[in-house]
Amino acid sequence: MTLDRHEIASALRLADPALSRFDPLPRIIAFDDFDRGFCGWTQLVGNYEDTLDAMHPGYAQHSQAMLSTLPTWDFGSHGGFDGSYALKIATRPRAGARNVSIKRLTFRRRGPIRLEFYFTFKPEANELRLSETDVRSIGFLYDLQTGDQDGDAWRIMPHLRFLNALDGAHVQKWQFKRRNEPFAAVGAGNKTVTHYHLAPEGWEDIAGGGQRLCYNEIPTKVNWHYCRFDFDLATMQATGLACNDREFDLSGFDSMRIPAMRNLWCMLNLAFFVETDTDKRASLFIDSVCLSGDF
Repeated sequence: MTLDRHEIASALRLADPALSRFDPLPRIIAFDDFDRGFCGWTQLVGNYEDTLDAMHPGYAQHSQAMLSTLPTWDFGSHGGFDGSYALKIATRPRAGARNVSIKRLTFRRRGPIRLEFYFTFKPEANELRLSETDVRSIGFLYDLQTGDQDGDAWRIMPHLRFLNALDGAHVQKWQFKRRNEPFAAVGAGNKTVTHYHLAPEGWEDIAGGGQRLCYNEIPTKVNWHYCRFDFDLATMQATGLACNDREFDLSGFDSMRIPAMRNLWCMLNLAFFVETDTDKRASLFIDSVCLSGDF
């Protein structure tokens, strides 16, 4: 029996324990296992010019992600999905605070891409109670721009979040955001603008997007979840969302769309974020990320 190159590539991936937990498209663009370090993930710093005081306060609250063994006060370190470390994105201890980690890439061809990752989330375990409604939301986004030779030039920003809780109520549903936030000039050079696209207003429910995730019985236990998001760079449309055993209808989904910016051609940024619902830190942990494409 002779195998073609796609069958050979699939067999090799299935033989690799680190990759076999994913279902990637044929070309792996990035595989980030945080036992190897930060893998290019960094703090989302807001735009500024001349002075850091020009930064939008939404961005000024962000801090650098950490590599974490998920330490706990009661049983030591939890560790990652299959190793010691995960990427930890933590908010400040203020209700409504959020933090973002970003990976900055560019694309070489317009085609289907797939983002897969394993995640879990918890608030700071500073109370002897479950605290299942202390994390407001966790989410992810792309920040994309068409190529400089494209006739129809746009910046496109698909946003998705799992709204876990809001003002103490346990909500547990997936949402998207297509509302554009206002732009403001930064500095006097007419080169930089800012817009806080993660502002809390404008989120919409995904049809049938309610989902109850595993949240273990004491404030320090975690369980890892799988998530997959499919997107087509040719049409700039989302094509699929799955979390654990659920697949969701994205027929009503849309992205933020703004005119292309003069220096962001072929941009392919991806980011994760977390928000807290109480005056304690909330953390999103990412164990591993696989970004793949069909080109």
